[in-house]
Amino acid sequence: MVYQLASTDIARALEALASDHERIARAVAQVGYPEERRRDHSFATLARIVVGQQVSVAAAASITRKLVDTLGGDLTAESVLDCPEEDLRGAGLSRQKVSYLRSLATAEASGQFSLATLPKLADDDAMAAITAIKGFGEWSAHMYLMFSLGRPDIWPVGDLAVREGFKRIQGLEDRPTPGQLKPLGEPFRPYRSALAMLCWRFCTAEPL
Repeated sequence: MVYQLASTDIARALEALASDHERIARAVAQVGYPEERRRDHSFATLARIVVGQQVSVAAAASITRKLVDTLGGDLTAESVLDCPEEDLRGAGLSRQKVSYLRSLATAEASGQFSLATLPKLADDDAMAAITAIKGFGEWSAHMYLMFSLGRPDIWPVGDLAVREGFKRIQGLEDRPTPGQLKPLGEPFRPYRSALAMLCWRFCTAEPL
């Protein structure tokens, strides 16, 4: 499946939304178009999602570097399974994250989870395949579908910054809950990934 969340795709999607939604047009005029955030479609990217859970960006980067060094520079299912648990812990991973990383590696190595077939699956089926792995929830799967598979219509309602950005763009009094945001995104199909990225940008960018 073709990657559909490059910078040009994002701009085109937001232009389409802006033509029908005045508040989207105003938000784009205020902060500009988000840039693509493409990630490799790989075991290593999924592993980094595990590493990054509930830690700062800086801490995740540091732990990832140590982990890759521990694994001899090769972050694969095989290298994880061949590495003693104490060495993985020594790289800075909690016991729980070691468990998650090993579950991911076992699923990939055994064929229970197939990276090769993931791009061929519909969004819901790809979500189900990822969330079936211990340690991967809906948010993690949403991030992978958006940035590694380039899916254009993902709506990550569990992301706090998306909910806050949507609130500001739409002029809502209160930040919507994940359950409230889900139906609020329906009018923006099939471009909800680009809208989510605009919500992030609206929370962090300086006005143009």
